[in-house]
Order: sequence, then structure tokens, then C-alpha cells
Amino acid sequence: MNKIMAVTRGINHIGLTVPDIEQATTFFQTALDGKIAYDSQKLTDEPRAGQFVERVLGIEKGAKIIKKRMMVFGHGPNIEMFEFKDASQASAITLQDMGYTHISFYVDDFPAALEKVKKAGGIPLSEPHANTRYEDTPGNQTVYIQTPWGSLLELQTVPQGFYYPKDSEATLFTPEPIDLNQKDDTTP
Repeated sequence: MNKIMAVTRGINHIGLTVPDIEQATTFFQTALDGKIAYDSQKLTDEPRAGQFVERVLGIEKGAKIIKKRMMVFGHGPNIEMFEFKDASQASAITLQDMGYTHISFYVDDFPAALEKVKKAGGIPLSEPHANTRYEDTPGNQTVYIQTPWGSLLELQTVPQGFYYPKDSEATLFTPEPIDLNQKDDTTP
């Protein structure tokens, strides 16, 4: 019998354009234990630009990708960062703007994670508070963070798990805890 495969296995990565990849990398490494998987575009490479790149990526004429880096965060989706030159760029969007607005990181030790993020230059938008319906089980917390370049992150913990309405079609992905004493599949 032939296997019937799902169309989607899961989220592979999230794209994030930043003004300075090195600054963003330092923030993610310091604040959230991010690891560099690879640089697919280095400053020493010829910039990715021209008609083909403009067409296939939908960027404006003359814009150049000068750096591109893939980072790994525990067992969740990867983040692919882009740094541009000669591109018209708007400021980072806020939660009410259209489009992708934030990346949420699941953390186990919420106070320690929040302190690391603040020491790395992240600015909490408020005090930590309870999550909303279906995420508001005992011990839950959340807070939005503004990164040094203005993008939004969310720190979230739901240690007692989620609950679901009767008509729910699926359960949410929750990253598994990571034992730092054991080598995992994110370490080459």
C-alpha cells in the first residue's frame, strides 16, 4: 500500500529582515540561545541582486541582499535572516499591522529567559501576564519584547499545557524540553 503523505510537515523557517545581521545574531545568541546553522550569503560574496533576484523574491529594483543567515532555536522552526543594501525599508511593524507580526519563543524558566532577553537589549512592552483563553492554565505567562532593531518577539510558557474547545480540529505544536547535558540534533 502506498503511503499517503500530508501536504505540510510543519513550519521550516521564518524569514526576518534586520538592519544588521551581526547585531541580530548577537541578540538571538545571548537572549535565546540561538545557534548559527549557516551563512548562505556572506558580505564577501557578490550581493544577490539583479532582475532574476528581483523577480523571484519580489524585491524592488536595485535592492541587494548582502547577508543571509539561518539560525536554529532548540526544536522549533528556524529563522532565516536577511540584510539588504540599497533597499527602501519601512520600520518594523507592530502587532496591529498587516502581515507577520511577531515570533513566539516557548521557554521553561520564564524569569531567567526574560532576564537574558533584557540583558541582551530586548525591551519588554509590559510586565509578564497571563495568556488568553486555551493558554491560561496554571503557571502560564507571556510578554511581548521589542528587539534592538524594533521587531516583536513573544516569550511564552504554558507548563500545564493547552486546553481545547470541543470543536478543535488539532492540538498545537509545543517544543519538547531540551536537556543541555545531552548532545542534541542541533549540534553538528
